[in-house]
Amino acid sequence: MESYVFKNNRKKITDQMLDDSFLVVFSRMDGSDDIFKQSYNINRNFYYLTGVLEFENIVVLTKLNGKVGETIFINPYDEFKAKWVGAPLSKEEITKLSGIENVRYLADFESYLDRMLQVTGAIYLDLKPTGLNSALSEEELLAKKIKDKFPSTSVVNARKLFTKARTIKQPEEIEEMRKAIEITNKGLQSIMSHMGEMKEYQLESYFDQAVKYNGGTGYAFPTIAAAGKNACCLHYMENKGDIKNGDLILFDLGSSYNMYCSDISRTYPVSGKFSERQKLLYNIVLNGQQLVFDNAKPGITTRELNQILVKYYQVELKKIGLIEKPEEVSKYYYHGVSHHIGLDCHDLCEYTPLQPGSIISNEPGLYIEEEGIGIRIEDDILITENGAEWLSKDIIKTVEDIEKYMGEKHE
Repeated sequence: MESYVFKNNRKKITDQMLDDSFLVVFSRMDGSDDIFKQSYNINRNFYYLTGVLEFENIVVLTKLNGKVGETIFINPYDEFKAKWVGAPLSKEEITKLSGIENVRYLADFESYLDRMLQVTGAIYLDLKPTGLNSALSEEELLAKKIKDKFPSTSVVNARKLFTKARTIKQPEEIEEMRKAIEITNKGLQSIMSHMGEMKEYQLESYFDQAVKYNGGTGYAFPTIAAAGKNACCLHYMENKGDIKNGDLILFDLGSSYNMYCSDISRTYPVSGKFSERQKLLYNIVLNGQQLVFDNAKPGITTRELNQILVKYYQVELKKIGLIEKPEEVSKYYYHGVSHHIGLDCHDLCEYTPLQPGSIISNEPGLYIEEEGIGIRIEDDILITENGAEWLSKDIIKTVEDIEKYMGEKHE
């Protein structure tokens, strides 16, 4: 994306900052120091501010007497690293990507930090939630040191700033997500084309290959490939089971493109044809998804959308004899219908009434363990001024379209 996108992102953050304060965000996520770090493990908030996919860098935003400043600290050129893992980005390359003119080397950061702590009253740090017994993150260690050395300086969690800013996507961010969805579609087409009796991980591999072949920059999350009763486990991760004719197989998966995610679920008949029972249940889920979409608009909450779906299930599941009492729906549907999507599959966001520019999942499901049937249909939708838009409308999902596609590919 162009640097002005990240400049706009930074403004969304500095507009929320207190005067006489500054923000520090590290690029490296907590975890392994292995030299073969994956670029898609970069701190999402660092990328949101800079567009830079490089570890060990630090970005600082200042707000002093109402005036905003921007500085990024980077590694100097290292001949040894250049030979082994590649040269770091130059100052000029960093500026081109981020739009930040003031680029300095990391060796200057400590003295810069000391100076800022002496002239400001508050420092914002990107403090993600961690357990009481977990190791302290880089940000937590810095917060502890500041409280010891500068007790009058307020340490403020910047998560609230990013939560508000990332809830609404810029048009350029939405386009990146459209690309991720296109790649995911190609992966699902490959899955349908190779459907048959095999191991779950074998069928999953066709999605992996399609994502890489079509330019995906990673996976939004580990793929769920769940055949038969395995699909009744919401976050089934083993992907080692047998795929058998007569079963349904549920895929919950997504590609990422330039860090932006897609999150799609589809449920397919292994034989290429739905049984009458499978078709009945599948269409109940599909119609529920359409109902959620029809009600998705600015001002409604994801909790309210879920309540609409539950009330629909209370009627439809009773009609087919699956339940007798309304509260029994929870036996067969036990998750929410929507979450925000963006730089993360479950994106950092405010769960307040939806606004134009929010992107959420629409993922109703039914899980009938006694019948070995799990069905989930998930698409990504954009909240618009007057309603919603299907971002993943090109990914086929009706019984007729799935059976036709699978039939044509196996002739």
